[in-house]
Amino acid sequence: MGDINYIKHLNGVFGQFTKDGRLNPTHISLYVALFQLWNNNFFRESFYINREEVMEFSKIGSKSTYHRCIKELSHWDYIRYEPSHNPFKGSRIKMFDFGTSGGQVVYPSHTNFGTSSGQALVPINKPIQTKKNNRNSEKPENSKKSTSHTSESKDKQLRATVPNRDNLRTTTDKDYHQPL
Repeated sequence: MGDINYIKHLNGVFGQFTKDGRLNPTHISLYVALFQLWNNNFFRESFYINREEVMEFSKIGSKSTYHRCIKELSHWDYIRYEPSHNPFKGSRIKMFDFGTSGGQVVYPSHTNFGTSSGQALVPINKPIQTKKNNRNSEKPENSKKSTSHTSESKDKQLRATVPNRDNLRTTTDKDYHQPL
């Protein structure tokens, strides 16, 4: 099976991923890690894997998550997984061809008009909304006031809203015979 087109295969499998609602990001990360190992093994019919290496490549931290996802990928026919139960041998993986083998991949641009022969570029002008952005949008528009006037008004507001600015409560009638 050494005649695999890298791009066609990935485009084919990602097309399948978008249609499959059962998959989560961990499944996809695991598949991409296995695909990379398959590539390193020159797209052999089957190859052996080391769990720790695959977990490191796919950024999976839990053994139970790894085993659940690799078994589900096998059950859903994305891969064929044959566990070895031998830590020195490794499990056997068979990858399936999701793209047509051989040849150069050439996909026309998928624009609405179909007149472009290149990549369609869509500008993104919308700013990313964060909590900080939302808070800053509530600020008054005229922010170029004199700094001394602004700091004095903030100081007055703090005194009005927070009676003990240093969070130390003091009273004049203390009973020094009470325990602390």
